[in-house]
Formats: sequence, structure tokens, C-alpha cells
Amino acid sequence: MIDPKPVASRQLHLPLRPVWCCRICAQPWPCADARLDLTVSFRHQRIALMLYLGTQFVDAISDLHVYDSALGPPPDVRAIFDRIMCWMPPDRQ
Repeated sequence: MIDPKPVASRQLHLPLRPVWCCRICAQPWPCADARLDLTVSFRHQRIALMLYLGTQFVDAISDLHVYDSALGPPPDVRAIFDRIMCWMPPDRQ
């Protein structure tokens, strides 16, 4: 069995602005690996994770004005919200 590398020793799946895809795997950010990294990094700090993601959401919608039309139409604000803010697993008390 292969042991997964700890988050600190792997490349982080960070957003590429202004298109908000992952710099590593080119999937829409946060990609599955970014979600895992964030879940591990912010374990026991759910509110801090929500604040971080909220900041990323604001940055993503701020980038819409510079979105390159050659890439197609910019994503809908609701779709960006759902992608960045609505992926977290439910809080376990």
C-alpha cells in the first residue's frame, strides 16, 4: 500500500488567477486535492476555513472583470460561490 505524503511535503493545489483553476492539475479550484489539503490544514478550525474560502470567493468574483474572453464567457457568480463555498463536509459536533 502507498502512504500518502503529508500535506507539507506535497505541492499545494493553489488557484491560478484570474481563471481560478488549479495550478497543479488544471481542474476548477478548489480541486479535490485542494479540498483535501484545506480540510487537513484547517481541521478543528472550521470558522477559519470558512473565512479563508470567503476571501477566496471575493477575490474570484473580483477577477471576473479581467477574465479573458478568449477562454469563453466568465463563470456565473453563483457557480463560483457553489464551487468555492459549498463543498465543505457538514460540521461534526
